[in-house]
Amino acid sequence: MEKNLVSGHHYHMTSSPSHTDIHTTHAIYRLTPQKIWPYLSLMRLDRPIGTWLLLLPAWWAMAMEIGGITQMQFTHFIYFCLFGIGAVIMRGAGCVINDLWDRDIDKVVERTKNRPLASGQITMRQAMYLLSGLLLLGLLILIQLPTLAIFYGILSLIPVILYPLAKRVTWYPQAILGLTFNFGALIGAAAISQEISLPAVILYGAGFFWTLAYDTIYAHQDILDDGIVGIKSTAIKFGAYSTAFISLFYALFLGLIYMTGLFTSANLVFYGLWMAACFHILWQMRTWDISNPADCLHKFRSNRDLGLIIFCAYLGGYISLI
Repeated sequence: MEKNLVSGHHYHMTSSPSHTDIHTTHAIYRLTPQKIWPYLSLMRLDRPIGTWLLLLPAWWAMAMEIGGITQMQFTHFIYFCLFGIGAVIMRGAGCVINDLWDRDIDKVVERTKNRPLASGQITMRQAMYLLSGLLLLGLLILIQLPTLAIFYGILSLIPVILYPLAKRVTWYPQAILGLTFNFGALIGAAAISQEISLPAVILYGAGFFWTLAYDTIYAHQDILDDGIVGIKSTAIKFGAYSTAFISLFYALFLGLIYMTGLFTSANLVFYGLWMAACFHILWQMRTWDISNPADCLHKFRSNRDLGLIIFCAYLGGYISLI
């Protein structure tokens, strides 16, 4: 254990419960000075799953609006990179906002009690400095995009700020997260086409139901602790009916993705990969152990692979097969 010179606290990577997604041996900690570890942890840079889930709806929309990989130009490639960097930055900013709201609650939840703010490794002032820097970097990325994309990017900050509050006032904070995490679909469509097409709106709706599904699975990790401290979630609300509701959300997600293919005249590659996504979801629901926090985390994280399948569907879905 060494003294953290930034925060004034002793900092060490504590052992975590088996179901947590904190990676205490992640390469990012081996490659960086120990004094910045609490900041990296606060941004969840050792847990990139959230960045993927934020980024993929934007990449879906961009690939769809471009018309697949064969229509990609160098400018499009630059946009894909900007969105990738922006997702890391804004996901980090969202985590800081969330932990500022939840620092007292996190102290009494087993999975989150070692987070930097909850454990005192970082002060509120230091977290605010970090948040300000991240938002500035996010703005610098955003202003590289067309005007309409900038507008939707700024608009997306509203649900980002409100999401932690939603956990205290509604049983459906996952719905607020769905509105938040899938804004990239609208921003990505606006970046490519300078408008929001009907397929892009449908894609945003698909992402909304996708988030409702995977984040309800995620919330089942903390269902006992959340009930004790008064945090609301769809996992608690649905209870024994969670599997049925999550299956419904996934079905709506798949149905809306299918509709985007119809509206954009996608090819058989798109529908083949859509079927692969169906089988992936079937595997999730058939094998999910709702009472096992480790399996909840595993199924939640598998949604990155599901999202990549959909991304490949849009990349290859408009190649001429004749």
